[in-house]
Amino acid sequence: MRGGAQAHLMEGQDGHFYVVKFRNNPQHRRILINEWIASVFLRHLQISTPPTVMIDCTADFLAENPEVHFQLGSKKLPVEPGWHFGSLFPGDPLRLAVYDFLPDALLENVANFSEFLAVFVADKWLGNADSRQCIFFRAMLRDAAPDARRRAGFVAQMMDHGYVFDGPHWSFHDSPLQGLYFRPSVYSKVRSLRDFQPWLDRVVHFPEEVIDDAYKQIPSSWLNGDTDGLEALLEKLLERRKRVPDLIEASRAARTNIFPNWI
Repeated sequence: MRGGAQAHLMEGQDGHFYVVKFRNNPQHRRILINEWIASVFLRHLQISTPPTVMIDCTADFLAENPEVHFQLGSKKLPVEPGWHFGSLFPGDPLRLAVYDFLPDALLENVANFSEFLAVFVADKWLGNADSRQCIFFRAMLRDAAPDARRRAGFVAQMMDHGYVFDGPHWSFHDSPLQGLYFRPSVYSKVRSLRDFQPWLDRVVHFPEEVIDDAYKQIPSSWLNGDTDGLEALLEKLLERRKRVPDLIEASRAARTNIFPNWI
């Protein structure tokens, strides 16, 4: 797969396919922690993101599959056996077309188009230092009426959260243009902070127990002595909840106005 972490698309023993980021990836093992925590939080906020699992790559499996490795220049580096991060691919890659780009004419008809505003709220809270990443694929949708026919349409999934918390640095720089999706049209209908509801309230009142549960799910092999650092990071995250409206306002006031129709 593309990206600095050199993730691999792999089929699990359950027959599903997963995008796997390995603990000793070139970016840092903290990337796995960031991915796991962000995925838990986005699901609680009811933002579409792939289900996640922990993938056990045994020494025997890696020995039998030498194509699972990292490429750094001319060098091939091995993947360490153990527990790694898996993000569910939305189907069989030989049968399902997955896109990371849609033209504006199709983008505005994505079934969960409003979630680009939802994930912007989350990215501001989590200090996503990367641009917002997502994928699109066609799925069967049902209209609001209970007896309506199902129809095919595009849906978006928000993915690749490795650079929340500024990636391996575990800090918050809060640039006004951080975490933006690269297509401005997803923000064109924003007129006020009200357009970021209900997700803004969900972040401001985000339950501490969800944060605690996500922390307890992290394997010790991913932490590797970073327990104190992660606890300090999550404490800062709790303190940031009420700052999110101000962080969105700061994005509005930036030299490049991403909300041209804000009143």
